[in-house]
Amino acid sequence: MDLENKEEMVSEVTETVEATTDAAVEEVVVEENTAEDKQSRRRSRGRKQKIETSEEKPQSEWTERVVQIRRVTKVVKGGKKLSFRAVVIVGNKKGQVGVGCAKASEVIIAIQKAIADGRKNLITVPIFKTTIPHPITGRSGSGEVMLKPASQGTGIIAGGSVRLVLELAGIENILSKSLGSKSPLNAAYATIEALKSLTPFSEVAARRGLTLAQLLN
Repeated sequence: MDLENKEEMVSEVTETVEATTDAAVEEVVVEENTAEDKQSRRRSRGRKQKIETSEEKPQSEWTERVVQIRRVTKVVKGGKKLSFRAVVIVGNKKGQVGVGCAKASEVIIAIQKAIADGRKNLITVPIFKTTIPHPITGRSGSGEVMLKPASQGTGIIAGGSVRLVLELAGIENILSKSLGSKSPLNAAYATIEALKSLTPFSEVAARRGLTLAQLLN
C-alpha cells in the first residue's frame, strides 16, 4: 500500500474513534442529567408530602370535661347487666354551657354519647362584667345550688361539678354554695337551672321602661 492510502485509513479510524467517544460522553451526560432530574423530583415530592403532613388541624372552641364515670348494674331476668354512666360538661367559655349524661357498655362510648347529649342541651348564660347579674338559687331533684355575683379578682368560689359548669360557661368571678345533694349530677343540673333562670339587665330595663344606664345608676 502507498503511504497516502495508509494516512487516509489512519485518519478515518481516528475520526470514527473520536465520534464514538463523543457519543459515549453525550450518553453519559444524558444519563447523569436524568439521574439528577429523578433525584430532584423525589426530593420535591418528599418536600410536598412533608408540607402537606405538617398542616395543623383547626382546633374546636368547645371544651369537654368528664365529671363522673360510674358503673351501673341493672338486674334483668337472665341476671345482671353491667354498663357505665358518664357525666360530661361541655362549654365554649363564651356564655354557652351544657351538661350531658349517657350510658353505654364501654366507657369511651358512654363519654362520646354524653358529649353529644351536652351539645344538644346547651344554654346561654347572661354574663355581666365577668360575673352574673344578680343572686339566684337553682334546684334539680334533691340538689340545690346558690349563686351570688362577686367583684373583680374574687375568682370562682366553688367546687366539684359546680366549678366546672361555671368555668366552662365563661364566668370568672362568682360565689356559690351547694345546699342540697352532694351528687355531682344533681349539683351540675341545679347549677344549670340557676344559670338558666338569670335575667339580664337589658330585659329588666325594657320591662321598666328605662335605659340600661338609668337602671344601673
